[in-house]
Amino acid sequence: MFDLKVINSVLAEMEEERGIPREKMMDAIEQSLATAYKKEFGKRGQIITCKFDLETGTTNFNQVKIVVDESMLKPEPELDEDGNPIEEAEPEEEDEENKKVRFDEEKHIMLSVAKMIKKGVVVGEELVFPLEPKDDFGRIAAQTAKQVIMQKIREAEKESALAEFGQKAGDIVIGQVQRFERGNLYVDLGRVTAIMPYEEQIPGERFKPGERIRALLLAVEETPRGIFLKLSRSHPDFLVALFAVEAPELQSGAVEVKAVAREAGARTKIAVHAVDEHLDPVGSLVGQRGVRVSTVMSELGGEKIDIIEWSPEMIEFIEDALSPAQVLEIKIVSEPNREKNERGHAVAEVSGDQQSLAIGRGGQNVRLAAKLTGWKIDIVSANTGEGLAEADAEGNVELEAPLDTEAGSDDDALDNEDATTIKPDIEEVLEEIDETKDRDMTPGAEDEGEDDIDTPEEAEEEMASAVDEEIEKEIEGEIETEETEDEKEAK
Repeated sequence: MFDLKVINSVLAEMEEERGIPREKMMDAIEQSLATAYKKEFGKRGQIITCKFDLETGTTNFNQVKIVVDESMLKPEPELDEDGNPIEEAEPEEEDEENKKVRFDEEKHIMLSVAKMIKKGVVVGEELVFPLEPKDDFGRIAAQTAKQVIMQKIREAEKESALAEFGQKAGDIVIGQVQRFERGNLYVDLGRVTAIMPYEEQIPGERFKPGERIRALLLAVEETPRGIFLKLSRSHPDFLVALFAVEAPELQSGAVEVKAVAREAGARTKIAVHAVDEHLDPVGSLVGQRGVRVSTVMSELGGEKIDIIEWSPEMIEFIEDALSPAQVLEIKIVSEPNREKNERGHAVAEVSGDQQSLAIGRGGQNVRLAAKLTGWKIDIVSANTGEGLAEADAEGNVELEAPLDTEAGSDDDALDNEDATTIKPDIEEVLEEIDETKDRDMTPGAEDEGEDDIDTPEEAEEEMASAVDEEIEKEIEGEIETEETEDEKEAK
């Protein structure tokens, strides 16, 4: 009936590729055979087990009965006029506490009868009775056995995946891109497929099918359909994990990451602290000639990373968080109040040539600094004393810089990648173009602009006329010179 060679090869393949142990597969086969036997030859309520011998290929079927006594049984239901039992609604809590069951001769056996079969039997013990071997199952029974095996395989795969990836949550995993569907990126991790939602992707990144990708295993969840693995490349912990791979000091715990403020794909600020006073925390992450931080930046698609040293002094920490801008003075307006859930408030005073650096493009620098420190930060001009920008720890920024501010007007600020420049309003540009066209099309415009050169042909005519004038002037000069010499000779 069974091809033992095929069964052994299938078991070995399932164990190697899908990580399902041989014992789990054998249990699935035995349960499927027992289900098929009950479907074809059994009765309702029977408990049937199967023992499959992998060496000989023989199957042994048994019926199991549980030993019960009178105290474990429910009273017999009353019969109606037609002889049908009347089911009475009984509290479920009472049944659970007393563990009473309705006697079924197919799966229960009374204690008095069980003692006649086996000496020393106790209540709750299982007695095994052998059944007649069968191997000619019908189509429905075979289909039922197949469904049982498939269900057991899925359950075994789920357990194997949970055992493998359950402990990897928060670590970096490597997989191959399968497809991009409805904004979600599907990544093959070997035994299972993980999903990277759109909000967990770095804006602007594109991957091709089959391309290798590294991501953070953000969550491992068990669902009715199987195991769900959620990946992320935009999470701040992904950046920290990349630095842990490159910097042994961070992995060993000699350097700690105190805070991270990240806008994936654009810029990140990370505050680090060295447990050992002799270590440079910033240098540990930067590496020799910036090799460590450049490796992380290339993995993130060129995302800018600011590494600052964490300080317990909040004034110093806020000043460093606003780098590369140089702050003149930090004033503490209010301290944080945990009872009222209020954050601290600080005002940073900067000079005119540092305003654009302190605020950043679109308020990005002060916004990340507020997220990193957890304080509300206001940028104030040292020249005028007026507020330029306000940023809270939630990432909300209000730009209040006046139009005549000198922020970004210096050459150094304009050359810096963090400098902000004011773009002309497109509507004003279009209005200027329309006014120019209207002026050119008005009557008399040709007379006013008759000296303007609009085409190459006009330029050539102008150049030719200029050359002719020069030649005429030279000829006239020569004629005047000859006349003067003739007059001299005559005298």
